[in-house]
Amino acid sequence: MLAHCSVSMGTAMGINVIKRVFIGRIVGSLMKRGVLGEKPFGKNAPTDKSYIFAGNEELAFEVEKAKLQRLVHEFFAGGASKCTIHPHPFFGTFTPGEWAIFQWKHLDHHLRQFGV
Repeated sequence: MLAHCSVSMGTAMGINVIKRVFIGRIVGSLMKRGVLGEKPFGKNAPTDKSYIFAGNEELAFEVEKAKLQRLVHEFFAGGASKCTIHPHPFFGTFTPGEWAIFQWKHLDHHLRQFGV
């Protein structure tokens, strides 16, 4: 989960540029308002393979934790200038404020998932 969240944070910062998926080009912008709204993320949403770590990788918890903490700090400290101009792979173009909301909701979703 930590590595998954780091890749997502890196996407918001332009560190990872992930190609838009076809279905996202069709319905992503229509779903964007819902995902950025008041409700928490739902369970079992589809995930792009770029964000999946199936356990085949050798990931060290403390290393991944430190990496995610660093990225969250850089994203927060950098403000709008840290947000990418590249579109989200599914939802399309985000403003810096929308990137911030999306990342907060995404991290919140996974922290709740693991009872943190």
